[in-house]
Amino acid sequence: MFTLDVTATWAEKILRPVIVYIALIVMLRIFGKRELAQLNPFDLVVILSLSNTVQNAIIGQDNSVVGGVVGAVSLLAINYVLSRLKFSSKMIEAVSEGVPVKLINKGEVDERQLRRELITKRDLDILAHQNGFEDAGDLEKVVLDPNGTFLVDGKDEIKDAKFKSEVLKKIEDLSKQLTELTALMQNSAR
Repeated sequence: MFTLDVTATWAEKILRPVIVYIALIVMLRIFGKRELAQLNPFDLVVILSLSNTVQNAIIGQDNSVVGGVVGAVSLLAINYVLSRLKFSSKMIEAVSEGVPVKLINKGEVDERQLRRELITKRDLDILAHQNGFEDAGDLEKVVLDPNGTFLVDGKDEIKDAKFKSEVLKKIEDLSKQLTELTALMQNSAR
């Protein structure tokens, strides 16, 4: 249990996780940012299956504690090295993480980028709704960041109308509260 499998060398124990790590980074870059942004039940199944699959590739036949620790340390070390490289080089950062992608710019949907990122117009409508807009037609700009998050900005006239509506609603609420308070004060004065 605590001994390293004698058939596997130390170099192999260190190299296996590094190779798997690099392969996973490449695969995540190929399959896109969307996978990081919106986890649904199918994505969760894929991630769980993937973790079980790569576990075997990382530790091989060695189920010892030492083998597991060597694999974990190797993964953490390669992650640290990549983080340091990304910090020192914008090019390495762009290659390893990607760059922001404009899905909507100046109110115009970029169909090519939608296809590339596997995002449907329905996805954009849902995103618009989640951000307080009726549909994607109300959006001025949508950017998909490398970490999978969306930056959403509505059209000025829509934002202005929305703001005006919210202000009028708050004024109406305050007016009702003031009327109730006045009535309460008049009743208590009697």
